[in-house]
Amino acid sequence: MKAVRPDRKSIKIKLVTAFILTSIIPILLVNIIYYYNTSKLVQQNVESMTKANLEQTKVSLDVWLDSYEDILFQVYTDDTIVELVDKINAGEDVANNRKLLRKTLRGLFYTKDYVKSISIITESGELVFYDQLTASTTQTSWLDSIALSQAELYEEISLDNKTHLFPTGAEVIFGSNSCYLFHIGHRIIDYRDVEKKCGAVMVSIDVKLLEEVCGAPTDKGLNFIMDGNGYLVACPNSKEVGKPVVSGCAGKEDKKEACRRTARGTGLFGDRELSVYSVYDEKTGWEIVRITDQGDLVLGLYDQQKMLGFIILLSLLAVLIIMVSQVSRMTGAIKRVVETMRKAGRGDLTVHVGPDDTRPTEIEIIAEEFNSMMDKLKRSTEKQKDAEIAALEAQINPHFLYNTLDTINWMAIDKDEYEISNMIATLAGILRYGISDSNGVVKIKDEVEWLKQYIFLQQTKLKNSFECHIDVAPELMNLSIHKLLLQPFIENAILHGFEGVDRTSCLQMSMRRDLDFIKIQIEDNGCGISSEKVKEMNEGIFQKTDDKNHIGMENAITRLHMYYGESAKVVIDSKPGKGTTVRIQIPITKGESAYEGSGG
Repeated sequence: MKAVRPDRKSIKIKLVTAFILTSIIPILLVNIIYYYNTSKLVQQNVESMTKANLEQTKVSLDVWLDSYEDILFQVYTDDTIVELVDKINAGEDVANNRKLLRKTLRGLFYTKDYVKSISIITESGELVFYDQLTASTTQTSWLDSIALSQAELYEEISLDNKTHLFPTGAEVIFGSNSCYLFHIGHRIIDYRDVEKKCGAVMVSIDVKLLEEVCGAPTDKGLNFIMDGNGYLVACPNSKEVGKPVVSGCAGKEDKKEACRRTARGTGLFGDRELSVYSVYDEKTGWEIVRITDQGDLVLGLYDQQKMLGFIILLSLLAVLIIMVSQVSRMTGAIKRVVETMRKAGRGDLTVHVGPDDTRPTEIEIIAEEFNSMMDKLKRSTEKQKDAEIAALEAQINPHFLYNTLDTINWMAIDKDEYEISNMIATLAGILRYGISDSNGVVKIKDEVEWLKQYIFLQQTKLKNSFECHIDVAPELMNLSIHKLLLQPFIENAILHGFEGVDRTSCLQMSMRRDLDFIKIQIEDNGCGISSEKVKEMNEGIFQKTDDKNHIGMENAITRLHMYYGESAKVVIDSKPGKGTTVRIQIPITKGESAYEGSGG
């Protein structure tokens, strides 16, 4: 028998080698590449969702600050406040005028949550304010918490006609009350002499507003805000608000490390590895920072690889079957999660990763974190929508308006001007109805009654130059409709449709039921609209020109789609010289019947 060459390998070794070369190594290589690509894709999607969260927070911040600037606008343009400030500057009965001015500020104080103080600095150096934290009339709670003196503050605000934003300073403490405040300021404008310097107004706002915009912190993530100089403007669970986080000239990596230290100071993250994302808000000059803990994500992917490697080493004979089973299970779970993330990346913010009992624990953590993030985005989007709807409607102080109208009414009665008194009373009722919960839901009969009062005022104003007929099916009267939807179309017909028409003007409105919809038709025999403009309006195109005839209609159509979605339809038909017809379709509210309670 021929001796076996000592250098010849046995079949066992060859098979093992071949098995390793054809199975183990390729599988390991494929698994390594798959791990790298999956980690990269998941990281990209998490980063994309984090950036989307930051952008949404930025939008919410701007919308909320815009709403608080409305209070500032009411103060610095108010004629009564301007008159009182002028008297104080002139040294005229300063004590009494200070008292009247403070009383006026108190009337504006509760129009918004989180407002802690409204203050006015006059040109003569007087400080008049209403402060929630202190009962004092001579010392504010906030002035000592910021770096500028009263004179420097006034000088900076008076330089231009812009709104000035002053970030959070030191903690304000008065007795048992304490809070952090940021401030917005504007110079007072007298429209009779816009260049005149007479005073400046400051609105001090609790930083809890900014914390609410940032969202509740968790051990998975935290949002906070810094100003352009690196000072901490707002951060939940932090006592470092108003203090510097990083110098303005620090490098990118130094800045990230400083942000990580700030996040760890809240006690939520310990020594875990943190990722830092940020977005710059051009309106405020602030930077919104997002801190996330992605350690679980990385650890989960790493544990999956160790598990697969252990299975391969444990049983070479069954490694292919085991690996195929494990990889298929993990691949399916990750693909479902990733596909859901891709849908969200394409703009569908309603998607969620569905339950899957076969999903590994680590991937389940990713799915739960993703679902949690989507829920936060949805809530943030709903808040933005409410804020945008509120921003579409006029901001006005109803108490001031009603008191003024009541005063004018009594003046008319004193002079036996009862017709004027009736008109003012009607106007007050119209405004009270329109301003109170202006995007609320009312019965059709109430909306129709309000429209009749509005048309009565227009007829009186225009000396009964037009006729009006309203025909509403009785069975519709107790159904629901959003307030103030039809008035812009009525107003457009009265103010612009009848302009330049020498025949008898007539306006007609009818409401009928068609299956599950309410059909509304508003028709006038006025001057009409050109066919080109009608086509644009039916396509949802409203040109931004000096002609403001159809701005109200554009806003009304926008609100219709906000409230009723695609179920709402508006079609405009017009012939120049013959008149215009607007046909509106809105759905009957689910659960209501047009035949229930038709009385009234």
